[in-house]
Amino acid sequence: MRNPFLKAPTHAASLDPDFRPAFLAAKAFEAEAVSSAGPMVELGLEQPDGTLFVHAMRVLPAQHPRAAYSPVFVERFVKFLLWSRGGFRIHVAGPGTIVSHLRAHFADTAVGRFDSGMIGEQIYGRPIEVVATSRVPAAKSSTQPLGRHLNGNRIGFDLGGSDRKVAAVIDGKVVFSEETVWDPYHQKDPAYHKNGILDSLRKAAAHLPQVDAIGGSAAGVYVNSEPRAGSLFRGIPRELFDTHVKPMFRQVQAEMGGVPFEVVNDGEVTALAGAMSLQEDAVLGIALGTSTAAGYVTPAGTITTWLNELAFVPVDYREDAPSDEWSGDRGCGVQYLSQQAVGRLVEPAGITLDAAMSLPEKLVAVQELMKKGDPRATAIYQTLGVYLGYALAHFLSFYDFRNLLVLGRVTSGKGGDLMLEIAQQVLKTELPDRASTISFVTPDEQMKRHGQAIAAASLPAF
Repeated sequence: MRNPFLKAPTHAASLDPDFRPAFLAAKAFEAEAVSSAGPMVELGLEQPDGTLFVHAMRVLPAQHPRAAYSPVFVERFVKFLLWSRGGFRIHVAGPGTIVSHLRAHFADTAVGRFDSGMIGEQIYGRPIEVVATSRVPAAKSSTQPLGRHLNGNRIGFDLGGSDRKVAAVIDGKVVFSEETVWDPYHQKDPAYHKNGILDSLRKAAAHLPQVDAIGGSAAGVYVNSEPRAGSLFRGIPRELFDTHVKPMFRQVQAEMGGVPFEVVNDGEVTALAGAMSLQEDAVLGIALGTSTAAGYVTPAGTITTWLNELAFVPVDYREDAPSDEWSGDRGCGVQYLSQQAVGRLVEPAGITLDAAMSLPEKLVAVQELMKKGDPRATAIYQTLGVYLGYALAHFLSFYDFRNLLVLGRVTSGKGGDLMLEIAQQVLKTELPDRASTISFVTPDEQMKRHGQAIAAASLPAF
C-alpha cells in the first residue's frame, strides 16, 4: 500500500519524477498527528560517556486509520538521529508498538543490523539496544573548541576516497601543497593506507624547517584520532581493522617524530575551514564528493560529539528509492548528494558513457558537457539542486545553522552554480522565513586550494 504521506515536491526533480522528499513526508505526517491529537513519543540517544540527546515527535492515535505508519516514521526519525547524533542506547517513552517495532528493526532487518553493527558495535563497542521507559532521562551533552591554532610549522592532510591532499603550513601560510590520486576503498591491506599517508606527510615535512604539529581530516568516525568506522577502510577485514587500522594514526605519529597529532572527521574540518574563512560560527559544512561529508560548528563556535554522517540519513522516503551499496538502506543522502548521484542520473539524462568509467570520470564528463551548455547535463544539475534543497530543508529540523558551506567536486563549475541556485529556490519556497536567515557560502579559490589543509593543520595545540 502506497504511503499516503508521501508528497510530490513543488520543485520537481526533472530526471527523478518519483522523488519524495523526507522533509515533505515528515511535515505531512506531523500535521496529521497534530490535528488528530496523537501522543508524543520521546526519544533519548545515549552515548557511552553518558551524553544523551533528547528529541520528541508526535505520532498518530492508535485508533487512527493510518496508525500503522507511526512506527515507520519513528524509525526514519531515529535513523536520522543515529547517524547525525550517534548513540548505542535508545530510550523510548511512547506506545509499546513503537518500542517493539524499533527492537524488531535492529534485530531482524538487514538495514537495522547494519546500523547496529556499525554505530553500536564498531563505534561504541556494543550493539544498539532499545529501552522502554515512562520518562526519558534529562538531556546531557558537551562541546569543545576545535583547532584554530596557526602558530609554528605544521602539516595538514585530508584523506578522501579518490585522492589525498597534504600541505606544509608556516604560521598559517601554505608553503607547499600536493594532491595524490589513490584508491583506498577496496584495498584489503592496511599498509596501503599507512604508506600512502606517510608518503604525503614526508613530502610536506621536506618543505618545513621542522615539524611542530600534524593535523588531518578523513572520512569516517574518529575518537581520539582512532578510526572507529570509515568508508576509506571498508575493504579491510574486521580482524585487521582492529589490529592495524585503529592504531594506525598513532603509529604514523610515532614515525613522524611524536609531534602533537590529531585526526578528526573530514566534515568537521570542512565546517571549521568555513568558520575560519568566514570568521563566523553556526556553520553546517557539506562536501559533495565521493560520498557525502558533513560537519557542524555550533553557534558558540565549538564542535559536538555528534557523528554528522549525513551520507546515511534518509532524504527520500519512497519505498523504491535508490539503495546505498554499503548499508543497503534506501533514500539515504549519499545517493543524492555525491558523485554517486551524478552517476545514477547519467542514464536518465540520455547521456551514454563507457560503463567502465569510474564515478569521478563520469563526473568530469558531465561537467565538460555542462561547459558546452548541453541540456542533458543541465537536467542532471537541476535534479541535484532539487535534491540538495529538500535535503537542507530537512536538515534544518536537526541543525541550528546560519551559514551553509557547500563544496566538493560535484559543486565545481557552472553545474555547481546552477545546483546551489535551485537549492536556494527550494528553501525560499518551502521555508521562506528560515531561508532568509541562511547564507550560502561557496569557497573561493584560495579556500578551495588550501582552506581544508590549513584548518586540518590547525587542529593540534602545542
